[in-house]
Amino acid sequence: MSEWLALLIGLLAAFLVVAAVVVLRRRRVVNEDPSETPDVIEYMTMMIGVVYAIVLGLAIAGVWEARNAADAAVTQEAQALHEVRERVQVYPAATRERVRDGIDAYVRHVVDKEWPYMVEHGELTERGDRMLEQVRKDVTGYDPKTTQQAQAYQSLVDQVAEADNARTERGDSAEPTMPGVVWIGLYAGAAVSVGMLFALQIQRSGRELVLAGIFSALIAFLLFLVWYFDAPFARGLDDPTQAFTSLFPRATGT
Repeated sequence: MSEWLALLIGLLAAFLVVAAVVVLRRRRVVNEDPSETPDVIEYMTMMIGVVYAIVLGLAIAGVWEARNAADAAVTQEAQALHEVRERVQVYPAATRERVRDGIDAYVRHVVDKEWPYMVEHGELTERGDRMLEQVRKDVTGYDPKTTQQAQAYQSLVDQVAEADNARTERGDSAEPTMPGVVWIGLYAGAAVSVGMLFALQIQRSGRELVLAGIFSALIAFLLFLVWYFDAPFARGLDDPTQAFTSLFPRATGT
């Protein structure tokens, strides 16, 4: 089942559950007068809604920012490695091919092996660390013989360091952004916010049922957004490895 189909089912379920609860409640309690709802309950409902909206908005902003940071880290890593592969052209053939072969092998490992492992375990592989370290040694271990090679040497070293830094950022983005305690607060806040609808003694009129259902479905949709972007490499990015596959088509077989 796709995430979007699950979202649709969740929205419909939230709408129908709230509507059913309202109908059943009004059948069992027929003598309540909505005009007798204490003002303090209306005030509490308003405050709870405002506070929960702020918390939910901050959660969405947080996971969206983490999603963009993860995307930027992948792009930076792939671009830095691509620059190394191109700029090493000034090195002798043997050294040049060794560096390029090492980069291609690293990219294949990242796309084919490390990515599924990263999504499942929330961390990078040790083999990927060793392969990138070998690329660094191949680049820095060469002693420039010409002025052109000497000029390219420092830029190559800087690009490898940038790729290493981006790899670290990618590893930091592999884990979910939201701690478990935050999820408890989000779910509890949703339950309280929806529950306050019944404290206001809403009726069975079509207008009130529709509004109650839409309100509940909206909260379900916003919670889905937080969950969806909470794991950018698993769900939040349409094609998370695109930066590698587009810059290294031969290495990745695309």
